[in-house]
Formats: sequence, C-alpha cells, structure tokens
Amino acid sequence: MAEQFRGVFPDEMMNDLPLIAFPGNIHVIDASGKVKSACDFLRQQPVMGFDTETRPSFKKGRVNKVSLLQLAVSDHAFLFRLNYIGLPQEIISILSDKNILKIGLAVRDDLNHLKKLASFDPESFIDLQKVAGEFGIEEKSLKKLAAIVLGKRIKKGQQTSNWESPQLTEAQRIYAATDAWVCYEIYKVLQSCRR
Repeated sequence: MAEQFRGVFPDEMMNDLPLIAFPGNIHVIDASGKVKSACDFLRQQPVMGFDTETRPSFKKGRVNKVSLLQLAVSDHAFLFRLNYIGLPQEIISILSDKNILKIGLAVRDDLNHLKKLASFDPESFIDLQKVAGEFGIEEKSLKKLAAIVLGKRIKKGQQTSNWESPQLTEAQRIYAATDAWVCYEIYKVLQSCRR
C-alpha cells in the first residue's frame, strides 16, 4: 500500500505539474440569511473538505480571529465569512456531527481557532497529514500532498491576503474553495487505494 506514492516531492519538479483549481460552484455566505440553505445542503453530504483562513498579522504576538470557514464537496464550495456571521448553530451542528466526515490538513489548529468564536465539540474530523503518513508520504503541506497524490499543482499565492476585505476577490474565492476541495479529493484517492 505504501509503495504507490512517493514519500517526498522535490520542489524543482513542482512547476512541471498541471495546475488545478476548484471547478464547481462557489457560494459566499456573508449574511445570516444565507446560512440555513447552505447548511441544509451540507448536512446531506457524508464527506466534505474543510479549511479555514485567517487575516495575517504582521505584529509579533498578535493573532487575528478566524475570518473564513470553507466546506467543499466535488462540485460545491461554501465560504462562510465568519467575520460577518460569527459561528452560528447551523454550522456548529455540522462540525459536531459524527456522521459527516470533515477532511482537512492540520485540523487541530483550525478547530482551536474556531472554538474561540463559539464553544463546540468537534466530531469526525480527519487530518490528511495522518492519513498520508499511513501511505509512507512524508510531506505535510497541502501543496506537496496534492502533487504526490493527485499529480497536480495548486496555487498558494492568496494565503497571506486580507481575508477580512469587504469583498473577497475572485482569486481569494478560488484559492479558498480549492484548499478545502483538494483535501476532499486527496482523501477520496487515498481511500480508494485502501480497497
């Protein structure tokens, strides 16, 4: 099982890979009235990709609150603008649902940031770093995992952009949706290799 993926991926080979980005519909949830329909859809999904974004702080010791929560499946990505809507109960119910798998990368840090907005008990979160390790993959970054498992390259240029801007740019929306979706796609491939 461990031999089908390389353990590490050389930086110099990264640009040779085809670039991918989330191909589906991106829904920006920036008002409380949009939350219920988004969560109704997501509650029907057994597995989804998960990620968060936080406005970077360039002052030592200062950490900003999480700005964005991304939940994605193959053709829909939901970007919840937490700096506008907070962390409503409808979202908490998904994050706490044992029957919905949430796939992310280094999820503990993301969950700790979310818990600063509202208290909840996270359930059924899977960390891709742990799953990838079971296949002998030593790389820990999403960019490298996408290269090894999917044979594709993702852009990371928007990572340090301002996630609290009044309007998210198209590049920010695609970046945020792609990060959550790629977690979902990597997990699907790794799971298929276990069968």
